[in-house]
Parts: sequence; structure tokens; C-alpha cells
Amino acid sequence: MQTLTAGDKAPQFTLHDEQDQPVSLADFKGQKVLVYFYPKAMTPGCTVQAQGLRDIHSELEGHQVKVLGISIDPVARLTRFKEKHDLNFTLLSDEDHAVADQFGVWGEKKFMGKVYDGLHRLSFLIDEDGNIEHVFNKFKTKDHHEVVLGYLNQ
Repeated sequence: MQTLTAGDKAPQFTLHDEQDQPVSLADFKGQKVLVYFYPKAMTPGCTVQAQGLRDIHSELEGHQVKVLGISIDPVARLTRFKEKHDLNFTLLSDEDHAVADQFGVWGEKKFMGKVYDGLHRLSFLIDEDGNIEHVFNKFKTKDHHEVVLGYLNQ
């Protein structure tokens, strides 16, 4: 797994959102975008992480940052996740993990003695020019939003 780092050009992608509409990173040219990868909608950790970002939506807008959450969940699951938790940002389906591969967040994981391939929980702040400004890779799901805001408030 070769994860992208600050200074790298963000891969261009188009994925379907929770309404099954195509969304491209290029749609956000000239804006900052927080692309956050999470393993699976409706799980406790992913729910807490999403709710944290939901709750700081106005602060993120104050920094002119848009949020795109990406998982390997199908569109229908994203729809339920967004509705159930009243999420106020876009969720994208990367079922074949092609975009996760491009960002370097798909790879070997270990859990309870089992080894498998899966999506690693990382976030990328992409600047107005499409470059990765910062990679958030050290956080707990319940603190993710605070770590992001802390960086933006520097």
C-alpha cells in the first residue's frame, strides 16, 4: 500500500453519491475538499466519525472546505446511512475500491488474528489546486473532526 502524501497531486475521480448521481473531484476545482475514507457505513466507529463531521459543518464551511466521504458500500447503503444520521455532506460509493487504490488506502488489515484486504481510515485535505495539502492519519474516530478543525484553525 503506497499512501499519497502532502504535496502529491490528488487523483481525479468520479463516483456515484448517495442519490446515485455522479460526483467528480473536478466539480470542486478552486475549493478545498476533505476526502475521508471510512470502512463501512452503519458501523459504530464510522457513524461516530460521520456525526462529528456533520456537527462541525458550519465551521468547515467557514474554512470553505467541502466534505466527501468515501467507502466501498453500495449506493443504497449510503442513502440509508445519510438519512438515518442526518448527514449534511456527500457520501460516495467506491465498491470496486479503485479510488481507494489510487489514494493508497486499500490494503492489508489485521483484526482479531485475521488478515484481509480492506479500506484504511485516512483523510486527505485537498487544496484549491487539486494537491494534497495534508493527510490525517493519526486520530480516533470520535476525535477525527477535532483533529481536522485543529489543523484548519492553525
